[in-house]
Amino acid sequence: MYQRRDFYRHARYVHGWLSAFAFIVLIFFALTGLFLNNPNWFQPSEQENTTSMTLPASLLSKVRHQENPSTEILTVIRQQQHLIGHFQSSERLDDTEMMIRLESPAGSTDIDVMLDTGKVEISQKPASVVSMLDDLHRGKNVPQTWKLLIDISAILILGLSIAGYILFLTLKTRLLSHLVLTAISLSTLIGLLYFAL
Repeated sequence: MYQRRDFYRHARYVHGWLSAFAFIVLIFFALTGLFLNNPNWFQPSEQENTTSMTLPASLLSKVRHQENPSTEILTVIRQQQHLIGHFQSSERLDDTEMMIRLESPAGSTDIDVMLDTGKVEISQKPASVVSMLDDLHRGKNVPQTWKLLIDISAILILGLSIAGYILFLTLKTRLLSHLVLTAISLSTLIGLLYFAL
């Protein structure tokens, strides 16, 4: 008897402790999930900025024969330009041209580098607020710390839900109706999943 009471008391404690953070995270992911599921509600960002610059001759002589000099090139460019995004990929097209791609939830940057002349064309496309929230929701183009937050949030919400469901079933006078609601909810979810596949 006491063990059961202790179990339910601990379930209430866990539910209470997890609620504050989990509810904030749940609101964020529910809202961004709504945006993600209804992209036609908002206009996509069409703004694109293009700038140019020239790399110094000393850098060109250093990187001209490197297979992938993207790190050195980006370091110099970032000293003169504010770039949107984190390094995503690079491709050396031939001996004289290289493409570098940066991406993040804040937007994307395409950099075209001419290794013979040092001319650099930079095209940046900032993301709209909604698309940025969508990328954060999906964990797309985000650093590992944000991916870790998503995993922690999922575990906390799962723990909160299990603790809450245990408390839901502790009301003995309503246990039958709660079990019926559980069966209906589970059947509805399975039915919707069946028609969605």
